[in-house]
Amino acid sequence: MARYQQTYEYHRAVIHPPQFEPQHYKYLDLRPASGALGAELFGLDLNTLSEPAFRELEAALVDHIVLFIRDQALSPQALRDFGARLGTLVRYPTSEPMSGYPEITEFRSTPDTVFNFGGPWHTDSMFLERPPKFTILHNTECPKVGGDTSFTNLYLAWDTLPEELRDKVDGKLAINSSALAYVGLPKGPDRDKVPVKYQPASSEAWQREVAHPVARTHPETRRKALYVSHSYTARFSDMTQAESLPIIKQLHDHAVQPNFTCRFRWQEGTLAIWDNRCCMHFPHNDYAGQVRAMRRVIVEGERPV
Repeated sequence: MARYQQTYEYHRAVIHPPQFEPQHYKYLDLRPASGALGAELFGLDLNTLSEPAFRELEAALVDHIVLFIRDQALSPQALRDFGARLGTLVRYPTSEPMSGYPEITEFRSTPDTVFNFGGPWHTDSMFLERPPKFTILHNTECPKVGGDTSFTNLYLAWDTLPEELRDKVDGKLAINSSALAYVGLPKGPDRDKVPVKYQPASSEAWQREVAHPVARTHPETRRKALYVSHSYTARFSDMTQAESLPIIKQLHDHAVQPNFTCRFRWQEGTLAIWDNRCCMHFPHNDYAGQVRAMRRVIVEGERPV
């Protein structure tokens, strides 16, 4: 009960203080997706988005962490062009790119797919020195039911940590490993059920490690966000893995409690953009026997501090 009271008080004091007034946008029709994070934008065509509307979209992304925009008919070139407006696009290091478009990764689950791409809760590519700041995902084929994606607010996770736990990890570095990202893949004969392009491209991809702050400071908002995930965080730099794992589990379990999250249902043509510096996401694998296809671009980030 104390945890939920703490969350409630945080929402009152920080997210919705007494003087809070909703942000008014001149060019955007924006509606929040949940009380914790996320917003849906209406009436936009990203093929013809004006510069003033784009600047408001950038501001809305800072304010809401993840944005959803439906009914977008985007060619691969148009997706690449839109992503490039948000920054430098980079090739994803461990997946096969789309033919002719090195910055786009295409993921397609068929009715025979057993293991979806994405796995458990994670922030993209924490094993890189400069993890992507934004991920852009465009749905091209959607199951009739299932295949949602959930997101969680890591500002909220950090700010509501019990004081004793926050003091224990504030200032620590965590070692994030690419090897952990593939622990969930099947072994032996079942490995053939995972498309090759969803697996590490080389042995080097299995061995990347980098240290990042447990609490990273967002370069625009200057707020701290919890930067730990089961998918990538192996240990703390000054502790053994055995000593680290119980604390990592505490942090992870705190971060994904329902009050901090939103769950989004895709439709064909929907595009989502999220800020990896302050959220995690979880692709639900509940659409067996159906097709789900996505195209993704990532925007180069900075080294976490």
